[in-house]
Amino acid sequence: MRFDLKEILLDADQRGYAVPAFNFSDGWELMAILEAARELRAPVIAASNMQVVTVHGAQLLGALYKHYSQTAKTPVIFHLDHSNTPELCKQMLECGYPSVMFDGSALPLEENIRKSREVTSYAASFEACVEVEIGRIIGRNEESMYEGEDYLGTAEDALRLVQESNCGSLAVGLGNAHGFYREKPRLRFERLAEINEMVDTPLVLHGGTGIPEEDIQKAIKNGINKVNVGTELHFTYLSTLQKQLSEDTFEPNVVKHMEHVVEKVKEPVKKWIRICMAENKA
Repeated sequence: MRFDLKEILLDADQRGYAVPAFNFSDGWELMAILEAARELRAPVIAASNMQVVTVHGAQLLGALYKHYSQTAKTPVIFHLDHSNTPELCKQMLECGYPSVMFDGSALPLEENIRKSREVTSYAASFEACVEVEIGRIIGRNEESMYEGEDYLGTAEDALRLVQESNCGSLAVGLGNAHGFYREKPRLRFERLAEINEMVDTPLVLHGGTGIPEEDIQKAIKNGINKVNVGTELHFTYLSTLQKQLSEDTFEPNVVKHMEHVVEKVKEPVKKWIRICMAENKA
C-alpha cells in the first residue's frame, strides 16, 4: 500500500515523536533499515541522495519503492534527499517516489522560493510531499564557509519559504551538520522555537549522527517531526565489513558476509528509532 507521509508527520507531531529518516547506499543497508523498523513497529523514511540515484538509477530505486510499499509490514516512505535541481526531483516523482527534497538553501531566498514552488507544483499531481530547506546544514568539510550565525535560518525567511512554496516539510539550519561532528554540536533551540512558532509545517533536523540524545528529544519537543541519520549507519556498515574481510579465514560467500553486516547496521537503526521515540508508533 502507499503510505501517506503527510499523515505520518502529523501523527508524529500530535503524539510527540519524530519519524527517523535513514540514508541508504545499497540494498543491504536498505534491508537493515526495513527489518529494524518492522521489528520495532516504527514508521521510517528510507532516503537516497543524489549520488545513490546516479549509481543505482532512478528506475531501479522507483521499482524498489514499489516493491517495498506493497510488502512492508510497517510504514516506509522512500525519499530523495538534498537534490539541488528541480529536474532530479521531477524524475524521482515520475519513478514513483512519494517524497522528494529540493535543497535551495545555497540560493538567494527569492530563487529558493521560485525553484521550491516549481517542485511542489509538479509534485501536486503525484500527491507527493516536498521538503525544502532554509538556513544551511553545515557540510563535513565546509565549516569554514560560514561565519557567525549566517548558517541559521530566520523565522521570517522560513515563513516566506513555507507560504510561497506550499511545501510539505521544512529543513532548518540550527547548527547541525552532516558527517561526524568535530566538537559537540550546539543547536540553536531559541531559533527553532521562533520558527516553530511562526510556521505550521512539519520541521526536519538533518545531521543526526553525533547530536546527543537529549538534544534530539528537546528538538522534537520544540517542533522537529523528522530526524535524518546516515553517517552512523555507513560507518557501521563499512567497519563491520572491514573486520569481516580482515579475518584469517577467507570466506568467499558474499551473502554470508553481508548478512552479518545487516545485523550490525540494524543496531544503530534501532537506536535511532528509540531516540526519536518512534518505537511502536506504526
